[in-house]
Amino acid sequence: MDQAAALRKLRDKSPIKSSQNKTKKRSTKIFAISSGKGGVGKSTITVNLGLSLTLEGKKVLIMDGDLGLANINVIMGIIPKYTLYHVIRGQKTLKEIILQTPEGLSIIPGASGYTQLADLDSNARENLMKSFAEIDDFDYILIDTGAGINSVVINLIMAADEVIIVTTPEPTSITDSYGLIKSIINRNKSFKLSVIINKAKDEIDGRKVSKRVVDICNKFLNVVPKEIGVVYKDEEVERSIYVQKPFIINSPKSRAADCIFRLSRTIIEENIGQSDDDKRLSGYLKKFFANNDNEK
Repeated sequence: MDQAAALRKLRDKSPIKSSQNKTKKRSTKIFAISSGKGGVGKSTITVNLGLSLTLEGKKVLIMDGDLGLANINVIMGIIPKYTLYHVIRGQKTLKEIILQTPEGLSIIPGASGYTQLADLDSNARENLMKSFAEIDDFDYILIDTGAGINSVVINLIMAADEVIIVTTPEPTSITDSYGLIKSIINRNKSFKLSVIINKAKDEIDGRKVSKRVVDICNKFLNVVPKEIGVVYKDEEVERSIYVQKPFIINSPKSRAADCIFRLSRTIIEENIGQSDDDKRLSGYLKKFFANNDNEK
């Protein structure tokens, strides 16, 4: 039995029943995964969530929206031969640089040290748009944005279907998450907001923090973010970061891994309907560039 099959078997022993929903036509859902501050485990959550969704039989693509840092590459222990830089320069197509893990997760390798996505000139934008137009066969696309509330982060979020905000029990993280949510709803009051509490001591601690975030947003912003999951603080997560191997692969029986398996099923079982927007990556980029240009 290969590793992916073993993980699926372990996953299926979870108390939550695996979703068996079959769709005749693939409908892409684009999530921006963001945070009000750095250091909350956003990129680690993105990678492990992407893998868990893949193990549920979904086709998933991860893109590093923080173009200059390539955090996903580091977390996965990937040293790619070609990156998004080569697509931007017109040297490679997106299909030629996409990497696939043994589990089937697709990754667009980030271009470490390169410019921000918003700063690309017209030629670079055209190269990206043409290449991204070829990518349209995924159930989920996860955009790992940078942290904070700068305009690039907000525009990456606003171009997606929904944002998943990762926060922790730390007061500064909660405060910064509130600031991020406020910046989002200042653009679009009805934008879909979800919250994940990371590094919680246990379920009670996580739900307490989640309720605090929701209550603050409801009281001062008149919006109610959706609570979709809690991920426990776990030494296995730290260990996986050092060995550059996702914790649901390195430690699939860990408390944190079980939380991620539950989270992925929550996302699948919600079966959120799609809009009529262009759901390809090219449509996402088109929307992002339009948002960014409107600010200039």
